[in-house]
Amino acid sequence: MVSVLVGTQWGDEGKGKIVDFLAEEVDIVARYQGGANAGHTVVVGKNKYVFHLVPSGILHPGKICIIGNGTVVDPFSLVEEIKDLEKNGVDVRNRLLVAENAHLTLPYHKLLEKLEEKRKGKSAIGTTGRGIGTTYADKYSRLGIRVVDFLDESVFHEKLMAVMEFKNFLLQNYYGQKPVDTAFIESEYGKLREFIRPLVTDTALYLDEALKKGKKVLAEGAQGTFLDIDFGTYPYVTASHPVAGGACTGLGLAPHKITRVIGVAKAYTTRVGEGPFPAEVHGLLADTLRQTGNEFGATTGRPRRCGWFDCVMVKYSCKLNGCQEIVITKLDILSGLKKINIATGYRCGEKVLTAYPLQTKVFSEVTPVYKEMDGWSEDISHVRSFKKLPEAARRYLETIEELIETRISLVSVGSEREDIVVC
Repeated sequence: MVSVLVGTQWGDEGKGKIVDFLAEEVDIVARYQGGANAGHTVVVGKNKYVFHLVPSGILHPGKICIIGNGTVVDPFSLVEEIKDLEKNGVDVRNRLLVAENAHLTLPYHKLLEKLEEKRKGKSAIGTTGRGIGTTYADKYSRLGIRVVDFLDESVFHEKLMAVMEFKNFLLQNYYGQKPVDTAFIESEYGKLREFIRPLVTDTALYLDEALKKGKKVLAEGAQGTFLDIDFGTYPYVTASHPVAGGACTGLGLAPHKITRVIGVAKAYTTRVGEGPFPAEVHGLLADTLRQTGNEFGATTGRPRRCGWFDCVMVKYSCKLNGCQEIVITKLDILSGLKKINIATGYRCGEKVLTAYPLQTKVFSEVTPVYKEMDGWSEDISHVRSFKKLPEAARRYLETIEELIETRISLVSVGSEREDIVVC
């Protein structure tokens, strides 16, 4: 049995907390795409954990965690994250597996991504600068270096020398930069080789054997549906497939093995970086949501843009991913607002669109059609039953459920692990 957890907005929906909550009922948590640009936050008691590569389920003793082949792996980031977790008493190396065919993010990937963003100027897409897009570009250009290549010193040397001949030519002749010291990369990254080696295996084969034994798997995506390279607001997207289908290629799973797809949506909408955002709000309301919701990137610290819940987007996302249920997070952040809007359509000239337009130009020019609802003033962070939520909060959730045509199964009402309402 494989369940897939997928973000239904632009990422930052609170997937880390929900993975941590759902990990109780599975044996394996497997990350299927993205890289160290992810920032999944979990709060347990007084401890706050931010995960970039390691799956959030690692906080549960006995659970196996997998970094799948669809993920791009920054070795330094991975080692640093493992050591930080182990300093905090989390057993990682006995329970973490890394796909041998995952691709590596190396220093030149980060450098080139930053240089390209700078070159684009006003047309920059607002990447995290973690080298994720350039790593995926190398993967599909057949210039990538995989984890299994890194483990063999001679193979790593051969592949690195070949790719750096091209990268340094690009750096010097196009960007006017100094060449990257290839010997430095070999030396510094070579120090990590034996640390990583015991973690590396054929994770697709491992998952297949585990499923044959009846093990339960939770596949964890990073980012969100509208950052998908095909279905997102292109070109303001990530370089991989955060959608549920990405779990198949990102973990080596046959489609029929996926039995459950769970969407995650924030009770309002946020976005990091550039790109259209019809339901975005500004001024005092945006500042209030940002400060109350701590809407700053867990990876970059950048302030997130904030807006109302967009049912057009989330409905499309639920259909695209095949979500049987959805989790709503950060409902508590809306407490205290007298009125709350829900985007139910887009006005485009004289027409009202009720379906998400894939053409980015159209999406950037629409204005949202809102349904205004009453807010609530009560503190809901200690509520654990749907019936005990304020009437206005219940109506808000029921309206969303009706508009997106997907059942709400869980509602997060606070940052800590136990702040969950089961619907």
